Formats: sequence, structure tokens, C-alpha cells
Amino acid sequence: MDLGSASSCFEFHEELPSASSLHITFNCLPLSHLTNNFMSIVKEFNDYRSKMNDCILAHDNKTIKRFWALDGGAYADGAIPSRTKELLGLVASMVLRCDDCIKYHLGKCHEEGVSKEEVYEVFAIANLVGGSICIPHTRRAAEYWEILIEEQN
Repeated sequence: MDLGSASSCFEFHEELPSASSLHITFNCLPLSHLTNNFMSIVKEFNDYRSKMNDCILAHDNKTIKRFWALDGGAYADGAIPSRTKELLGLVASMVLRCDDCIKYHLGKCHEEGVSKEEVYEVFAIANLVGGSICIPHTRRAAEYWEILIEEQN
């Protein structure tokens, strides 16, 4: 059954290899057809985040500064490489359903050279751990990941 069309982002195909399983494949189409401002979504997110971080830190709150330093330091290379920590951060963000956190960690994963296959495995783990409530966040995460990839090209 084809639930997609040439104008959609995803095409769905069901194959029943056995009576006990269902296999669905997703064929991502180029996303640039959705909007002319597509590439600015990553820049807009990063610019807003930076602006608001500066605003918050300008208030010189010792607790916030210490927490943010602790958070930033936790993702540095250690016994666990930074790349792996970003993947863990992505799973946690998806399970906690924090779209800003998901975008942040997707950006960091992209910087760390994480492959599309690895990101989609993280999506799978997040959905298994978090349940169906994670599905809308997975959709937005997949869209943002595709934008990151397209922006790179």
C-alpha cells in the first residue's frame, strides 16, 4: 500500500515477509521543495539559542553559570568519546520530548560525523524506550536531520 505521493516527504511501502512481522521502508525525498526558507531553520535555531544564552548569562547568576558549565563539560571526551555522549544526549532528549534539545544534539551529532544510519538507529532506540509518544518528535528530528544534511551539500 503506497501512502505517499510525489509531493510528500516520505513514501511508505508495506511488505509482509511473514505473517508475524511488518516491514515498512521510508524513502526520503529532497526536502527543499517544502519551503524557500528551508535552509534558514538551522541558522534560526542556532542564532536564537546563542542570543538567549547571552541574555541569560548576562544576568550573572552563579547557579545557572555553574550548571551550564557542568552540562558543557559532561559532553567532553573522557572514558566515553564526545561523539557517543552526543548520541546518548539525543536519545535522552527524544525520550524526554525536548525538541530544542533534540535539535541541539542532532547538530552536535552532525558535527561529530555521525551517519544517517546511526541517527536512525538512535531514533529507533528512543522510540522503543520512550514509546509512541516519541513519534511526533521523531518526525521533527528526521526533518531537522535532513535539513542538516542538505545544508552541508
